[in-house]
Amino acid sequence: MKRILVANRGEIACRILRTCRRLGLETVAVHSEADAASLHVSLADRALPIGGPAPAQSYLLGDKIIEAACAARVDAVHPGYGFLSENEDFARAVQAAGLAWIGPDPKTIEDMGDKERARLLAKSAGVPVLPGSARFAPGDSAGLDAAANEVGFPLLVKASAGGGGIGMRRVGRPEDLAAAVEATQSMAARAFGDGTVYLERFIAEARHVEIQVFGFGDGEAVHLHERDCSIQRRFQKIVEESPAPGLPAGIREAMCEAAVALCRQERYRGAGTVEFVLDAQSDRFYFLEMNTRIQVEHPVTEMVCGLDLVELQIRLARGERRPVASQAQVRSGGHAIECRLYAERPAKGFLPAPGVLARFEVPAAGPEVRIDTGVRSGDRITHFYDPMIAKVIVHGPDRGAAIERMLAALAGIRIEGVDTNLAFLQRVIAHPAFRAGEVRTNFVERHKAGLLS
Repeated sequence: MKRILVANRGEIACRILRTCRRLGLETVAVHSEADAASLHVSLADRALPIGGPAPAQSYLLGDKIIEAACAARVDAVHPGYGFLSENEDFARAVQAAGLAWIGPDPKTIEDMGDKERARLLAKSAGVPVLPGSARFAPGDSAGLDAAANEVGFPLLVKASAGGGGIGMRRVGRPEDLAAAVEATQSMAARAFGDGTVYLERFIAEARHVEIQVFGFGDGEAVHLHERDCSIQRRFQKIVEESPAPGLPAGIREAMCEAAVALCRQERYRGAGTVEFVLDAQSDRFYFLEMNTRIQVEHPVTEMVCGLDLVELQIRLARGERRPVASQAQVRSGGHAIECRLYAERPAKGFLPAPGVLARFEVPAAGPEVRIDTGVRSGDRITHFYDPMIAKVIVHGPDRGAAIERMLAALAGIRIEGVDTNLAFLQRVIAHPAFRAGEVRTNFVERHKAGLLS
């Protein structure tokens, strides 16, 4: 394996390209019309255009990407996250073209991408699963009310093909159920090409804890410890950390064992994440989903484990059977926190705020401070893509030190030209409840008066 095409854009493309360069691999980028002068294009050895600015005209066109890969004579394709990273048909097409797919087996992607099937597979592996329903297709409401009563209110209506917090609606009353199901089905059909939804128990006092796993494709796997991703807005993560604060050792061990058990059953190959919801009142945890790709928040795991997950993915894809020799080799040291910096307006429902990034300056990177970004001063944050500007990741000997380091890093950022959530992030990290480790998925809603002022 000498040449890799990165089938993505933005900060994750830049992050993959830098590891490839460190490993001495040649790189090929693809880009839309809107990204012709972007940072990820400048970092690659070669860049090829694949279409118009909208994702449906470019980054979601698997045939165009494979055409570019063949034209550039690459050996492998790395999908990053989002776009086609969890599209089993694209993965199969990459392999059919004679290229290595830097990701799990397409059948695994298919199984875990179907949320109802994933729940059944998790249950068969002995992983606790939240009460939920069968799927409901658009126009099919037979048995909906009975299923909702069995699941119990409040509940979530979730897109079967959803992920990343997209395609979810909370329903607190029976009279609101039909409208929520119809709206979620419509959104899911547009976003994922699959309008089916299912119902799942909603836990009010919840934490979102996930386990980073790495499987070898032969029934063996290791975990790289946990991340807490409870600080969210609109069901999407904005602050992540590792280790999860205040998590009882027994719960941590049980979660890790459950995640590895699922990987072993499915003969999982490569990097993945098993996500759990933890009932903060009972300390019981339940399977949410498995993401068959690298996660946005993977840097916090890298910080505490001292490993490069993209490097491990590449080493496995090029034939190394055990890029991590054993579980005993996976260390965990100190504490890491990541904040997602967005061009958005927190006080207006976190609406995206596209525009020209007239000024963008960040603190100097080092062993304890990392800035992952795909933009520079003068670049445009467009409405075509996710408005993330950067991920700010810090590491400290303990959580208190990591918090202070994060506050210092955020204070050192200078942005002009677009509205951002920078001040909001500073308030979150400095908040007494966050400092005390009182992290819940309703944190922003609970403390919004002080966070959005």
